[in-house]
Amino acid sequence: MKTIEFMKIFKSRIKLIPILMMAIAVTFVACDDDDDDMMPEESNTIADIAVANSEFSILVEALTKADLVSAVSDKGAQLTVFAPTNDAFNALLSDLGAGSLNDVPTETLKSILLYHVIGSKAMSGDLETGYYSTLSTFSNNPMDVYISVDNGVSINSNTMVTTADIVADNGLIHVVDHVILPPSVVNIAIDNPNFSTLVNAVVKAGLADALSGAGPFTVFAPTNAAFETLFQDLGIGGIDELTAAQLTPILLYHVVQGNVLSTDLANGEVSTLNTTNTLQVDLSSGVKINDSNVIAADIQGANGVVHVIDKVLLPQ
Repeated sequence: MKTIEFMKIFKSRIKLIPILMMAIAVTFVACDDDDDDMMPEESNTIADIAVANSEFSILVEALTKADLVSAVSDKGAQLTVFAPTNDAFNALLSDLGAGSLNDVPTETLKSILLYHVIGSKAMSGDLETGYYSTLSTFSNNPMDVYISVDNGVSINSNTMVTTADIVADNGLIHVVDHVILPPSVVNIAIDNPNFSTLVNAVVKAGLADALSGAGPFTVFAPTNAAFETLFQDLGIGGIDELTAAQLTPILLYHVVQGNVLSTDLANGEVSTLNTTNTLQVDLSSGVKINDSNVIAADIQGANGVVHVIDKVLLPQ
């Protein structure tokens, strides 16, 4: 009798073992989940990626000097950073005749670094040829960078993206082979192939150095197509058939003193660097300068702003 009762008790306890094991397992899983919740989330910001890559050690040094590390560590932002390698920075320092970053003024360095940053996430496949605003400013306006995707991704004509789309928690990095310097109004024209005739004219007239100065300048920049129309109207083959003396008053007629955005323009006359002639601004339908149309406005550089026009302006 006792044997039968013992067997019943034994069998009932055996049945409880799986239930106990399940309870223990659930307890361990719950503890593991709690431990995972307590573990700090691994950070992979743009700053983290730069610090972890020895090829960006000078970039990290520059960001530290310019007090911009926190800006590229902010997980609340989504940024695109064109990140120059150590070789790119060494080439810049050599060009500047500088021994190290210590020879570069902090505010200058900060402006240069911010010029490598777009305030949104732009994958290489989403980029299109054109101008993009950076976080660097002149006269409180964001300076623009010219990106071309015709043959890879190039920036301001002389810089190439060598490695694209390194994804971070707060945006992404495109590795570049040069440090990109904020452009003067002359460099804006040089960097865009649509202004090659204008550049040839400025060089022939000997105005490149003057327009690369402190300024600020506002330039109404005719495209190559605008110059071709002028050449046809004049019955000539190109810039080579115009002298520097003929080109100078025409080019100066396209330049206004000051950093004048399209939103700052008003109907009426505007003085130019060609002191004997003024421009006529008409805002009744878009922006017209004399008989030309502004087809792209407010391309901001480091010493002024460029507005693209579809016709060469001729002084009376």
